[in-house]
Amino acid sequence: MSLAFDLVITGAHLATMCGDTPYGAIRDGAVGIVGETIAWVGVERDLPRDVSAHRSLHAHGAWITPGLIDCHTHLVYAGNRVDEFEARLNGATYAEIARAGGGIKATVRATRAASDDELVAASRPRLAALAEEGVTTVEIKSGYGLDTAHECRQLRAARRVAAEVGIDVRTTLLAAHAVPAEFDGRADDYVDLVCGEIIPAAVGLADAVDAFCETIGFSEAQTRRVFEAARAHGLPVKLHADQLSDAGGAALAAEFGALSADHLEYTSDAGVAALARAGTVAVLLPGAFHALRETTLPPIATIRRLGVPMAIATDCNPGTSPSTSLPLMLNLACTLFRLTPAEALAGVTRHAARALGLTDRGRLAVGQRADLALWNIAMPAELCYWIGGNRCRGIVRAGRIAHWEEQ
Repeated sequence: MSLAFDLVITGAHLATMCGDTPYGAIRDGAVGIVGETIAWVGVERDLPRDVSAHRSLHAHGAWITPGLIDCHTHLVYAGNRVDEFEARLNGATYAEIARAGGGIKATVRATRAASDDELVAASRPRLAALAEEGVTTVEIKSGYGLDTAHECRQLRAARRVAAEVGIDVRTTLLAAHAVPAEFDGRADDYVDLVCGEIIPAAVGLADAVDAFCETIGFSEAQTRRVFEAARAHGLPVKLHADQLSDAGGAALAAEFGALSADHLEYTSDAGVAALARAGTVAVLLPGAFHALRETTLPPIATIRRLGVPMAIATDCNPGTSPSTSLPLMLNLACTLFRLTPAEALAGVTRHAARALGLTDRGRLAVGQRADLALWNIAMPAELCYWIGGNRCRGIVRAGRIAHWEEQ
């Protein structure tokens, strides 16, 4: 059988993330790409002798994974909150800082004050840093505008900065992130604005709707209203759930068939069971857990036992996870949450894709989008072993070579 590829990569070990074996590993493998799609994956010796390719690359024994997917970020913002970092080290809690006008509201003030160009310029290095470490798809939330104009402006900035960096983006409307200063004491009135004006205005700009269901955020009843409005406008939902307390967020996310429920430190076994029944992905955010010096672990054993898919993300944000390294999150997920390296890598590939409602990426398989990352490692577990340092030396995005280092 004759095969013709636009790009063929040989001399690679492949972590396909398919099947039941660890990493779906194929040693001495090859990948053939046509256009933006993987057309052939397998052991290199099984390639037909008369295969042709417009361009060929050799991996020299390096490992290839699917392009990494960061499925939870807040990376479009202005300013930073290093003062709060110091305050927490001096004993202040996240909730205390928020109630004093800091936290999310501090970033809202800075983001509203920034021009469109300033917002994009501030965000570009953060996204570029993710891209340099093998991330080919990223989710970016709004939530630092908290009115119609600024929330939409954030979503447009997210799409613009992604286009400039050359990375695929999914945008999420997080208008229900906090009650803005102009609505202090009138949370229900702000939810009216979110449901009646902001969500309709974001149709076409947002791929999903998120909310912060928490004692310092929005109640279960208020979050339900947001989700009902999202459903009415045909938008899937995600949820910041049970990060600081068991507020019933996981069960509510499951009730609405949410793509994901994120954080989950205080989720009950009943909440995990609801996620399992709904097929909702549990997104673990070890960066925020680490930064807040949390001690209550997400219920990993129950999540694992009930078969809830676990994704991992940076939660890149200025207050509680100022990180632009998804491989670092792999290490933290293993060391803090005791995930296995195989679970962790699945969490930034196939399960992260599912958390964004994407079925065309996250695995090295025929028909998948040709997003690949090449790693200078001896085995896949090394991606979780190292604390810092960029071992990515090649990236293919949608079949196009973004970066490739020859040995």
